[in-house]
Amino acid sequence: MLALQRRAVILDLLRRDGAVRVTQLVERLGVSDMTVRRDLEALARTGTLEKVHGGAVATSSSTTGEEPGFEAKAGLESTAKAAVAGAAAALVKPGSVVAVSGGTTAFAVASRLRYVPGLTVVTNSLPVAELLRGFADEPDAGAPAVLLTGGAPTRSAALVGPLADQTIRSLRVDLLIMGAHGVSERAGVTSPNLAEAQTNRALIESAARLAVVADHSKWGVVGLSRFAALSEIDYFVADDALGEDARAVLTRETGRLILAGAADEA
Repeated sequence: MLALQRRAVILDLLRRDGAVRVTQLVERLGVSDMTVRRDLEALARTGTLEKVHGGAVATSSSTTGEEPGFEAKAGLESTAKAAVAGAAAALVKPGSVVAVSGGTTAFAVASRLRYVPGLTVVTNSLPVAELLRGFADEPDAGAPAVLLTGGAPTRSAALVGPLADQTIRSLRVDLLIMGAHGVSERAGVTSPNLAEAQTNRALIESAARLAVVADHSKWGVVGLSRFAALSEIDYFVADDALGEDARAVLTRETGRLILAGAADEA
């Protein structure tokens, strides 16, 4: 992993558990004790954690601060994301209008839409737009038509703000594929970025159906701003490493829980 990717993993563990130990991180990241300590020192300088003997504990900013950038998150939980993407893409019907939000899991779903005929994709994600437009240059292209919302980019390469919101509110889509920074029983679906949460809310209001895509590591993570209650979700697509407590909550509160595994993806 790159340093940014390692530090994103550390922050994810802090959000989930509240504390991490150096020995735990050495095993999880597959790097040396010295490398882990350097990562903790770098994060401590930003105020996102507090170093303690043998590890680190979360500060308030490690729960509510900005997400790591798109590139930093792209390599995290890649097997789980691939399984989630395959299951979510199966929800997309030929000839429909689909919205795809920012985030690396939503991007993974978009990568599966190459051969869905007659598709129109609305997105506020710069990586998703670039990916889908690249499909048009491939042989026998049947690439989806793409509408990029406009707006100001976040660190996660999502376009947000008044321009994006105004464009989105003028549209109606059949299905929204929505990524998540965090999901919990009490807080619902959250983002650490207020502007992105508002734009996500506009996307939800434009959609006939909502599919939230999130691997198991997102459960229990709470960002600064909620943009969806669990009861608003028509499909929650996760990987089969999701814990039993989370499964029970999501089965009860959402329209349908879909669990995908590596075997399903294969």
